[in-house]
Amino acid sequence: MNPIHARQQHLSRRQFISHSAAGLGTAALAYLLARNGLSAATAAPSQRFGGLPGLPNFAPKAKRVIHLFMSGGPTHVDLFDWKPRLQQMHGEVVPPSYVGDKIFSTMTGEANGKVMLAPIEPFRQHGQSGAWVSNFLPHTAKIVDELCFIKSLRTDSVNHAPAVTFMLTGAQLPGRPTLGAWLSYGLGSETEELPAFVVLTSVNHATTCGQTFNEFYWGNGFLPSRFQGVKFRGGREPVLYLENAPGISPRMKREVLNAIAQINSQQHHLLGDPEITTRIAQYEMAARMQMSVPELADFSAEPPEVLASYGPEVNRPGSFAHNCVMARRLIERGSRYIQLMHAGWDQHNSVTTELYDQCRDTDQPSAALVSDLKRLGLLDDTLVIWGGEFGRTPFIQGNLGERHRWGRDHHPYAFTSWLAGGGVKPGFCYGETDDLGFNVIKDPVHVHDFQATILHLLGLDHTRLTFRFQGRDFRLTDVHGNVVHDIIA
Repeated sequence: MNPIHARQQHLSRRQFISHSAAGLGTAALAYLLARNGLSAATAAPSQRFGGLPGLPNFAPKAKRVIHLFMSGGPTHVDLFDWKPRLQQMHGEVVPPSYVGDKIFSTMTGEANGKVMLAPIEPFRQHGQSGAWVSNFLPHTAKIVDELCFIKSLRTDSVNHAPAVTFMLTGAQLPGRPTLGAWLSYGLGSETEELPAFVVLTSVNHATTCGQTFNEFYWGNGFLPSRFQGVKFRGGREPVLYLENAPGISPRMKREVLNAIAQINSQQHHLLGDPEITTRIAQYEMAARMQMSVPELADFSAEPPEVLASYGPEVNRPGSFAHNCVMARRLIERGSRYIQLMHAGWDQHNSVTTELYDQCRDTDQPSAALVSDLKRLGLLDDTLVIWGGEFGRTPFIQGNLGERHRWGRDHHPYAFTSWLAGGGVKPGFCYGETDDLGFNVIKDPVHVHDFQATILHLLGLDHTRLTFRFQGRDFRLTDVHGNVVHDIIA
Protein backbone atom coordinates (compact mmCIF):
# COMPACT_ATOMS: atom_id res chain seq x y z
CA MET A 1 0.00 0.00 0.00
CA ASN A 2 1.18 3.51 -0.82
CA PRO A 3 2.38 5.10 2.48
CA ILE A 4 0.48 8.34 1.73
CA HIS A 5 -2.74 6.41 1.17
CA ALA A 6 -2.11 4.42 4.34
CA ARG A 7 -1.65 7.65 6.28
CA GLN A 8 -4.91 8.98 4.86
CA GLN A 9 -6.65 5.85 6.08
CA HIS A 10 -5.18 6.33 9.54
CA LEU A 11 -6.43 9.91 9.57
CA SER A 12 -9.91 8.75 8.67
CA ARG A 13 -9.83 6.21 11.47
CA ARG A 14 -8.53 8.87 13.85
CA GLN A 15 -11.41 11.18 13.00
CA PHE A 16 -13.86 8.35 13.53
CA ILE A 17 -12.42 7.34 16.87
CA SER A 18 -12.10 10.89 18.15
CA HIS A 19 -15.84 11.41 17.56
CA SER A 20 -16.80 8.08 19.10
CA ALA A 21 -16.74 9.03 22.79
CA ALA A 22 -14.94 6.15 24.47
CA GLY A 23 -13.81 4.71 21.14
CA LEU A 24 -14.31 1.28 19.66
CA GLY A 25 -14.00 -0.38 23.06
CA THR A 26 -17.38 1.09 24.01
CA ALA A 27 -19.07 -1.40 21.67
CA ALA A 28 -17.91 -4.28 23.80
CA LEU A 29 -18.97 -2.55 27.01
CA ALA A 30 -22.42 -1.82 25.61
CA TYR A 31 -22.65 -5.44 24.57
CA LEU A 32 -21.79 -6.65 28.08
CA LEU A 33 -24.28 -4.24 29.62
CA ALA A 34 -26.95 -5.52 27.26
CA ARG A 35 -26.25 -9.14 28.10
CA ASN A 36 -26.63 -8.36 31.78
CA GLY A 37 -29.92 -6.55 31.24
CA LEU A 38 -28.35 -3.16 31.88
CA SER A 39 -29.12 -1.69 28.48
CA ALA A 40 -32.23 -1.79 26.33
CA ALA A 41 -30.28 -1.67 23.08
CA THR A 42 -28.91 -4.92 21.68
CA ALA A 43 -27.37 -5.50 18.28
CA ALA A 44 -29.10 -7.84 15.87
CA PRO A 45 -27.22 -11.13 15.45
CA SER A 46 -25.06 -11.49 12.37
CA GLN A 47 -24.04 -14.57 10.39
CA ARG A 48 -20.40 -13.51 10.14
CA PHE A 49 -18.08 -11.27 12.09
CA GLY A 50 -15.06 -9.86 10.27
CA GLY A 51 -13.63 -11.21 7.05
CA LEU A 52 -13.14 -9.55 3.69
CA PRO A 53 -15.99 -8.31 1.49
CA GLY A 54 -16.66 -10.52 -1.50
CA LEU A 55 -15.50 -13.71 0.21
CA PRO A 56 -15.96 -16.58 -0.14
CA ASN A 57 -15.21 -16.48 -3.87
CA PHE A 58 -17.74 -19.26 -4.57
CA ALA A 59 -20.09 -21.50 -2.63
CA PRO A 60 -18.07 -23.32 0.04
CA LYS A 61 -18.43 -26.98 0.87
CA ALA A 62 -16.89 -26.46 4.32
CA LYS A 63 -17.51 -23.60 6.74
CA ARG A 64 -14.90 -24.48 9.34
CA VAL A 65 -11.82 -26.64 9.94
CA ILE A 66 -10.50 -28.85 12.73
CA HIS A 67 -6.85 -29.64 12.00
CA LEU A 68 -5.53 -32.60 13.99
CA PHE A 69 -1.81 -31.99 13.54
CA MET A 70 0.37 -34.96 14.49
CA SER A 71 3.66 -33.18 15.08
CA GLY A 72 6.79 -35.23 14.48
CA GLY A 73 5.88 -37.21 11.37
CA PRO A 74 3.54 -40.22 11.69
CA THR A 75 4.95 -43.29 9.98
CA HIS A 76 2.80 -43.90 6.91
CA VAL A 77 4.27 -47.37 6.29
CA ASP A 78 3.22 -48.50 9.78
CA LEU A 79 -0.23 -46.92 9.85
CA PHE A 80 -1.93 -46.51 6.45
CA ASP A 81 0.29 -47.41 3.48
CA TRP A 82 0.36 -51.22 3.36
CA LYS A 83 3.29 -52.59 1.34
CA PRO A 84 3.60 -56.40 1.21
CA ARG A 85 7.02 -56.13 -0.43
CA LEU A 86 8.30 -54.10 2.51
CA GLN A 87 7.27 -57.00 4.71
CA GLN A 88 9.12 -59.43 2.44
CA MET A 89 12.29 -57.31 2.28
CA HIS A 90 12.70 -56.93 6.03
CA GLY A 91 16.43 -56.86 6.77
CA GLU A 92 17.48 -56.50 3.13
CA VAL A 93 19.49 -53.54 1.85
CA VAL A 94 17.58 -50.60 0.37
CA PRO A 95 17.66 -50.85 -3.45
CA PRO A 96 19.84 -47.91 -4.63
CA SER A 97 17.35 -47.11 -7.42
CA TYR A 98 14.80 -46.02 -4.79
CA VAL A 99 17.23 -43.66 -3.07
CA GLY A 100 18.68 -41.74 -6.01
CA ASP A 101 20.00 -38.37 -4.87
CA LYS A 102 17.55 -37.98 -1.99
CA ILE A 103 18.79 -36.42 1.22
CA PHE A 104 17.80 -37.47 4.72
CA SER A 105 18.41 -36.02 8.14
CA THR A 106 21.89 -36.01 9.62
CA MET A 107 20.74 -38.84 11.89
CA THR A 108 20.67 -41.11 8.85
CA GLY A 109 23.13 -39.41 6.59
CA GLU A 110 23.63 -41.70 3.61
CA ALA A 111 20.61 -43.97 2.95
CA ASN A 112 22.47 -46.41 0.72
CA GLY A 113 23.41 -49.48 2.72
CA LYS A 114 20.51 -49.14 5.16
CA VAL A 115 18.17 -52.12 5.54
CA MET A 116 14.40 -52.29 5.17
CA LEU A 117 12.15 -52.49 8.23
CA ALA A 118 8.84 -54.33 7.94
CA PRO A 119 5.64 -52.79 9.32
CA ILE A 120 5.53 -53.25 13.09
CA GLU A 121 1.86 -54.28 13.23
CA PRO A 122 -0.27 -56.23 10.74
CA PHE A 123 -2.55 -54.41 8.29
CA ARG A 124 -6.15 -55.31 7.46
CA GLN A 125 -8.79 -54.00 5.11
CA HIS A 126 -11.82 -52.32 6.65
CA GLY A 127 -15.25 -51.01 5.71
CA GLN A 128 -16.98 -51.12 2.38
CA SER A 129 -14.13 -49.08 0.91
CA GLY A 130 -11.61 -51.79 1.82
CA ALA A 131 -9.12 -49.22 3.15
CA TRP A 132 -5.94 -50.66 4.64
CA VAL A 133 -5.28 -49.64 8.25
CA SER A 134 -2.83 -51.23 10.67
CA ASN A 135 -3.67 -52.69 14.05
CA PHE A 136 -2.12 -49.58 15.60
CA LEU A 137 -5.38 -47.71 14.85
CA PRO A 138 -8.40 -49.94 15.58
CA HIS A 139 -10.80 -47.03 16.14
CA THR A 140 -9.80 -45.20 12.97
CA ALA A 141 -10.29 -48.50 11.14
CA LYS A 142 -13.99 -48.42 12.10
CA ILE A 143 -14.62 -45.07 10.38
CA VAL A 144 -12.66 -45.56 7.13
CA ASP A 145 -15.83 -45.14 5.07
CA GLU A 146 -16.00 -41.54 6.32
CA LEU A 147 -12.37 -40.80 5.42
CA CYS A 148 -10.59 -39.59 2.32
CA PHE A 149 -6.98 -40.81 2.35
CA ILE A 150 -4.27 -38.94 0.46
CA LYS A 151 -1.32 -41.31 0.19
CA SER A 152 0.84 -39.26 -2.15
CA LEU A 153 1.72 -36.18 -0.12
CA ARG A 154 5.24 -34.79 -0.41
CA THR A 155 7.02 -31.81 1.09
CA ASP A 156 10.22 -29.81 0.64
CA SER A 157 11.91 -30.08 4.03
CA VAL A 158 13.54 -32.98 5.84
CA ASN A 159 13.61 -31.38 9.31
CA HIS A 160 10.79 -30.76 11.75
CA ALA A 161 10.52 -27.02 12.34
CA PRO A 162 10.81 -25.98 8.68
CA ALA A 163 8.51 -28.82 7.58
CA VAL A 164 5.83 -27.92 10.16
CA THR A 165 6.17 -24.27 9.22
CA PHE A 166 5.90 -25.18 5.54
CA MET A 167 2.74 -27.24 6.07
CA LEU A 168 1.07 -24.50 8.11
CA THR A 169 2.32 -21.35 6.32
CA GLY A 170 3.53 -22.34 2.84
CA ALA A 171 7.11 -21.30 3.62
CA GLN A 172 9.94 -23.00 5.51
CA LEU A 173 11.10 -19.87 7.30
CA PRO A 174 9.00 -18.27 10.05
CA GLY A 175 7.27 -14.99 9.32
CA ARG A 176 4.37 -15.94 7.06
CA PRO A 177 0.74 -16.16 8.23
CA THR A 178 -0.53 -19.61 9.14
CA LEU A 179 -3.52 -21.25 7.50
CA GLY A 180 -5.72 -20.38 10.47
CA ALA A 181 -4.65 -16.73 10.30
CA TRP A 182 -5.44 -16.59 6.56
CA LEU A 183 -8.92 -18.03 7.20
CA SER A 184 -9.55 -15.65 10.09
CA TYR A 185 -8.43 -12.75 7.89
CA GLY A 186 -10.45 -13.79 4.86
CA LEU A 187 -13.59 -15.33 6.32
CA GLY A 188 -13.80 -13.93 9.83
CA SER A 189 -15.79 -15.91 12.38
CA GLU A 190 -19.35 -17.08 12.94
CA THR A 191 -19.21 -15.72 16.48
CA GLU A 192 -17.97 -12.67 18.32
CA GLU A 193 -17.94 -14.58 21.61
CA LEU A 194 -14.83 -16.64 20.87
CA PRO A 195 -11.69 -16.28 18.72
CA ALA A 196 -11.95 -17.32 15.09
CA PHE A 197 -8.63 -19.22 15.34
CA VAL A 198 -7.94 -21.33 18.43
CA VAL A 199 -4.94 -23.58 19.17
CA LEU A 200 -4.86 -26.51 21.60
CA THR A 201 -1.67 -28.48 22.27
CA SER A 202 -0.98 -31.82 23.91
CA VAL A 203 1.86 -34.29 24.36
CA ASN A 204 2.35 -37.74 25.82
CA HIS A 205 4.61 -37.04 28.78
CA ALA A 206 6.24 -40.47 28.50
CA THR A 207 7.67 -39.65 25.08
CA THR A 208 11.37 -39.00 24.64
CA CYS A 209 10.64 -36.66 21.74
CA GLY A 210 12.22 -33.28 22.44
CA GLN A 211 10.08 -31.24 20.05
CA THR A 212 8.56 -27.97 21.16
CA PHE A 213 5.62 -26.00 19.82
CA ASN A 214 6.87 -22.72 18.40
CA GLU A 215 4.58 -19.71 18.67
CA PHE A 216 4.92 -19.04 14.94
CA TYR A 217 3.07 -22.33 14.27
CA TRP A 218 -0.09 -20.29 14.89
CA GLY A 219 1.29 -16.84 14.10
CA ASN A 220 -0.23 -14.05 12.05
CA GLY A 221 3.02 -13.26 10.19
CA PHE A 222 2.61 -9.94 8.43
CA LEU A 223 -1.18 -9.92 8.83
CA PRO A 224 -2.52 -7.68 11.61
CA SER A 225 -1.96 -9.35 14.96
CA ARG A 226 -5.66 -9.84 15.68
CA PHE A 227 -5.56 -12.76 13.23
CA GLN A 228 -3.02 -14.83 15.15
CA GLY A 229 -4.19 -18.01 16.85
CA VAL A 230 -5.30 -17.83 20.46
CA LYS A 231 -3.70 -20.66 22.41
CA PHE A 232 -5.91 -22.24 25.02
CA ARG A 233 -4.04 -23.80 27.93
CA GLY A 234 -4.47 -27.27 29.34
CA GLY A 235 -5.87 -27.28 32.84
CA ARG A 236 -9.01 -25.92 34.42
CA GLU A 237 -8.45 -22.40 33.08
CA PRO A 238 -8.04 -22.46 29.27
CA VAL A 239 -7.48 -18.68 29.30
CA LEU A 240 -5.78 -16.92 32.20
CA TYR A 241 -7.11 -13.89 34.03
CA LEU A 242 -10.67 -14.06 32.71
CA GLU A 243 -12.11 -14.08 36.21
CA ASN A 244 -12.28 -10.80 38.06
CA ALA A 245 -9.78 -10.42 40.86
CA PRO A 246 -11.09 -10.64 44.46
CA GLY A 247 -12.85 -7.44 45.40
CA ILE A 248 -13.42 -6.36 41.80
CA SER A 249 -17.10 -6.23 40.86
CA PRO A 250 -18.37 -6.52 37.27
CA ARG A 251 -19.28 -2.81 37.39
CA MET A 252 -15.74 -1.87 38.47
CA LYS A 253 -14.27 -4.07 35.74
CA ARG A 254 -16.40 -2.34 33.12
CA GLU A 255 -15.20 1.05 34.34
CA VAL A 256 -11.58 -0.13 34.01
CA LEU A 257 -12.20 -1.39 30.49
CA ASN A 258 -13.89 1.88 29.61
CA ALA A 259 -10.87 3.83 30.83
CA ILE A 260 -8.48 1.59 28.89
CA ALA A 261 -10.58 2.05 25.75
CA GLN A 262 -10.36 5.83 26.13
CA ILE A 263 -6.57 5.70 26.57
CA ASN A 264 -6.17 3.46 23.53
CA SER A 265 -8.40 5.75 21.49
CA GLN A 266 -6.25 8.74 22.47
CA GLN A 267 -3.12 6.86 21.44
CA HIS A 268 -4.67 6.00 18.09
CA HIS A 269 -5.67 9.64 17.66
CA LEU A 270 -2.05 10.69 18.20
CA LEU A 271 -0.19 7.93 16.35
CA GLY A 272 -2.56 6.46 13.77
CA ASP A 273 -1.13 3.01 14.49
CA PRO A 274 -3.53 0.28 13.23
CA GLU A 275 -2.21 -2.13 15.87
CA ILE A 276 -3.92 0.04 18.47
CA THR A 277 -7.29 -0.85 16.94
CA THR A 278 -6.19 -4.49 17.23
CA ARG A 279 -5.49 -3.91 20.93
CA ILE A 280 -8.96 -2.43 21.39
CA ALA A 281 -10.51 -5.39 19.58
CA GLN A 282 -8.61 -7.83 21.77
CA TYR A 283 -9.87 -6.14 24.94
CA GLU A 284 -13.37 -6.47 23.53
CA MET A 285 -12.84 -10.17 22.85
CA ALA A 286 -11.40 -10.73 26.34
CA ALA A 287 -14.47 -9.12 27.87
CA ARG A 288 -16.78 -11.41 25.93
CA MET A 289 -14.67 -14.47 26.74
CA GLN A 290 -15.30 -13.88 30.45
CA MET A 291 -18.72 -15.32 29.77
CA SER A 292 -18.14 -17.70 26.86
CA VAL A 293 -14.99 -19.61 27.92
CA PRO A 294 -16.19 -20.96 31.31
CA GLU A 295 -19.28 -22.38 29.59
CA LEU A 296 -17.16 -23.78 26.76
CA ALA A 297 -14.90 -25.66 29.16
CA ASP A 298 -17.76 -27.11 31.20
CA PHE A 299 -18.50 -30.65 29.93
CA SER A 300 -21.15 -31.41 32.55
CA ALA A 301 -24.01 -31.20 30.03
CA GLU A 302 -22.34 -33.61 27.60
CA PRO A 303 -24.02 -37.04 27.42
CA PRO A 304 -21.85 -39.51 29.37
CA GLU A 305 -21.83 -41.98 26.47
CA VAL A 306 -20.52 -39.28 24.12
CA LEU A 307 -17.67 -38.36 26.45
CA ALA A 308 -16.87 -42.06 26.94
CA SER A 309 -16.53 -42.49 23.17
CA TYR A 310 -13.50 -40.15 23.23
CA GLY A 311 -11.60 -42.49 25.54
CA PRO A 312 -10.41 -42.62 29.14
CA GLU A 313 -8.41 -39.36 29.00
CA VAL A 314 -11.36 -37.20 27.97
CA ASN A 315 -11.84 -35.57 31.37
CA ARG A 316 -8.17 -34.71 31.82
CA PRO A 317 -7.70 -31.10 30.67
CA GLY A 318 -4.79 -30.80 28.28
CA SER A 319 -5.10 -34.34 26.91
CA PHE A 320 -5.66 -34.89 23.21
CA ALA A 321 -9.07 -36.44 23.94
CA HIS A 322 -10.14 -33.44 26.03
CA ASN A 323 -8.92 -31.10 23.30
CA CYS A 324 -10.98 -32.96 20.68
CA VAL A 325 -14.15 -32.32 22.67
CA MET A 326 -13.11 -28.68 23.10
CA ALA A 327 -12.60 -28.43 19.33
CA ARG A 328 -16.06 -29.76 18.62
CA ARG A 329 -17.61 -27.36 21.15
CA LEU A 330 -15.66 -24.44 19.65
CA ILE A 331 -16.90 -25.05 16.11
CA GLU A 332 -20.44 -25.53 17.45
CA ARG A 333 -20.14 -22.02 18.89
CA GLY A 334 -18.83 -20.45 15.70
CA SER A 335 -15.02 -20.53 15.71
CA ARG A 336 -13.58 -20.90 12.22
CA TYR A 337 -10.35 -22.89 12.56
CA ILE A 338 -9.22 -25.10 15.43
CA GLN A 339 -5.64 -26.39 15.38
CA LEU A 340 -4.92 -29.33 17.67
CA MET A 341 -1.22 -30.15 17.88
CA HIS A 342 -0.09 -33.41 19.49
CA ALA A 343 3.68 -33.86 19.85
CA GLY A 344 5.71 -37.04 20.05
CA TRP A 345 5.51 -38.71 16.62
CA ASP A 346 9.28 -38.54 16.12
CA GLN A 347 10.17 -42.22 16.54
CA HIS A 348 13.87 -42.39 15.65
CA ASN A 349 14.48 -45.26 18.06
CA SER A 350 11.06 -45.98 19.53
CA VAL A 351 8.77 -47.24 16.78
CA THR A 352 8.22 -50.45 18.76
CA THR A 353 7.45 -48.61 22.00
CA GLU A 354 6.37 -44.95 21.83
CA LEU A 355 4.41 -45.35 18.61
CA TYR A 356 1.94 -47.43 20.63
CA ASP A 357 1.60 -44.58 23.13
CA GLN A 358 0.97 -42.01 20.40
CA CYS A 359 -1.72 -44.14 18.79
CA ARG A 360 -3.41 -44.80 22.13
CA ASP A 361 -3.46 -41.05 22.74
CA THR A 362 -4.96 -40.09 19.40
CA ASP A 363 -6.73 -43.01 17.69
CA GLN A 364 -9.94 -43.20 19.71
CA PRO A 365 -10.42 -39.43 20.15
CA SER A 366 -9.85 -38.74 16.43
CA ALA A 367 -12.38 -41.35 15.39
CA ALA A 368 -14.84 -40.22 18.06
CA LEU A 369 -14.58 -36.62 16.86
CA VAL A 370 -15.56 -37.59 13.32
CA SER A 371 -18.45 -39.74 14.57
CA ASP A 372 -19.59 -37.04 16.99
CA LEU A 373 -19.63 -34.37 14.28
CA LYS A 374 -21.69 -36.70 12.11
CA ARG A 375 -24.11 -37.36 14.99
CA LEU A 376 -24.66 -33.61 15.39
CA GLY A 377 -25.06 -32.95 11.67
CA LEU A 378 -21.85 -30.92 11.58
CA LEU A 379 -19.58 -33.18 9.54
CA ASP A 380 -20.96 -32.18 6.16
CA ASP A 381 -19.68 -28.60 6.51
CA THR A 382 -16.76 -29.17 8.89
CA LEU A 383 -13.46 -30.27 7.37
CA VAL A 384 -11.40 -32.52 9.65
CA ILE A 385 -7.72 -32.94 8.71
CA TRP A 386 -5.41 -35.56 10.26
CA GLY A 387 -1.68 -35.66 9.49
CA GLY A 388 1.80 -34.41 10.20
CA GLU A 389 4.64 -32.61 8.46
CA PHE A 390 6.13 -35.69 6.71
CA GLY A 391 6.30 -39.47 6.97
CA ARG A 392 8.98 -41.93 8.10
CA THR A 393 11.54 -43.93 6.14
CA PRO A 394 10.76 -47.50 5.03
CA PHE A 395 14.30 -48.38 6.12
CA ILE A 396 15.43 -48.75 9.70
CA GLN A 397 17.26 -46.24 11.82
CA GLY A 398 19.10 -48.38 14.31
CA ASN A 399 20.26 -51.97 14.55
CA LEU A 400 18.04 -54.92 13.64
CA GLY A 401 19.45 -56.81 16.60
CA GLU A 402 17.98 -54.28 19.07
CA ARG A 403 14.24 -54.47 18.49
CA HIS A 404 13.46 -52.27 21.47
CA ARG A 405 15.38 -49.45 19.76
CA TRP A 406 14.07 -49.74 16.21
CA GLY A 407 13.18 -46.44 14.57
CA ARG A 408 12.57 -44.64 11.31
CA ASP A 409 14.00 -41.33 10.09
CA HIS A 410 12.17 -38.36 8.55
CA HIS A 411 10.74 -39.00 5.09
CA PRO A 412 9.47 -35.99 3.09
CA TYR A 413 9.16 -37.84 -0.23
CA ALA A 414 5.89 -39.65 0.46
CA PHE A 415 3.43 -39.65 3.34
CA THR A 416 -0.26 -40.02 4.17
CA SER A 417 -2.94 -37.75 5.56
CA TRP A 418 -6.69 -38.20 5.85
CA LEU A 419 -9.59 -35.79 5.63
CA ALA A 420 -13.23 -36.18 6.62
CA GLY A 421 -16.39 -34.19 5.97
CA GLY A 422 -16.27 -30.71 4.51
CA GLY A 423 -16.98 -31.76 0.93
CA VAL A 424 -14.36 -34.48 0.40
CA LYS A 425 -15.20 -37.91 -0.96
CA PRO A 426 -15.81 -40.40 1.88
CA GLY A 427 -14.38 -43.90 1.67
CA PHE A 428 -11.90 -42.74 -0.96
CA CYS A 429 -8.17 -43.19 -1.47
CA TYR A 430 -6.12 -40.86 -3.66
CA GLY A 431 -2.53 -41.21 -4.81
CA GLU A 432 -0.11 -44.09 -4.65
CA THR A 433 3.45 -44.81 -3.58
CA ASP A 434 5.81 -47.45 -4.92
CA ASP A 435 5.95 -51.01 -3.57
CA LEU A 436 8.13 -49.92 -0.62
CA GLY A 437 6.30 -46.71 0.29
CA PHE A 438 9.44 -44.82 -0.70
CA ASN A 439 8.37 -42.58 -3.60
CA VAL A 440 5.11 -41.24 -5.03
CA ILE A 441 4.30 -42.94 -8.34
CA LYS A 442 0.73 -41.75 -8.96
CA ASP A 443 -1.13 -38.47 -8.41
CA PRO A 444 1.47 -36.56 -6.35
CA VAL A 445 0.09 -33.95 -3.96
CA HIS A 446 2.58 -31.29 -2.94
CA VAL A 447 1.99 -29.34 0.28
CA HIS A 448 0.97 -26.29 -1.78
CA ASP A 449 -1.61 -28.43 -3.62
CA PHE A 450 -2.92 -29.62 -0.25
CA GLN A 451 -3.25 -26.02 0.98
CA ALA A 452 -4.93 -24.89 -2.24
CA THR A 453 -7.46 -27.70 -1.89
CA ILE A 454 -8.27 -26.83 1.72
CA LEU A 455 -8.92 -23.21 0.75
CA HIS A 456 -11.02 -24.34 -2.23
CA LEU A 457 -13.24 -26.44 0.05
CA LEU A 458 -13.85 -23.28 2.08
CA GLY A 459 -14.90 -21.38 -1.04
CA LEU A 460 -11.60 -19.54 -1.50
CA ASP A 461 -9.50 -19.21 -4.63
CA HIS A 462 -5.97 -19.63 -3.28
CA THR A 463 -4.59 -17.29 -5.97
CA ARG A 464 -6.88 -14.45 -4.89
CA LEU A 465 -6.59 -14.56 -1.09
CA THR A 466 -3.60 -12.22 -0.85
CA PHE A 467 -2.07 -9.54 1.37
CA ARG A 468 0.29 -6.84 0.17
CA PHE A 469 3.48 -6.69 2.21
CA GLN A 470 6.77 -5.00 1.33
CA GLY A 471 5.56 -4.27 -2.17
CA ARG A 472 4.42 -7.79 -3.02
CA ASP A 473 1.11 -9.65 -2.89
CA PHE A 474 1.67 -12.72 -0.71
CA ARG A 475 -0.56 -15.76 -0.45
CA LEU A 476 -0.59 -19.05 1.49
CA THR A 477 0.53 -21.09 -1.53
CA ASP A 478 3.24 -18.62 -2.58
CA VAL A 479 3.29 -18.89 -6.42
CA HIS A 480 2.41 -22.59 -6.52
CA GLY A 481 -0.44 -24.97 -5.84
CA ASN A 482 -3.16 -26.77 -7.78
CA VAL A 483 -6.51 -27.82 -6.37
CA VAL A 484 -6.92 -31.61 -6.16
CA HIS A 485 -10.42 -31.72 -7.63
CA ASP A 486 -10.51 -35.54 -7.68
CA ILE A 487 -10.98 -35.76 -3.90
CA ILE A 488 -13.89 -33.30 -3.84
CA ALA A 489 -17.35 -34.80 -3.64
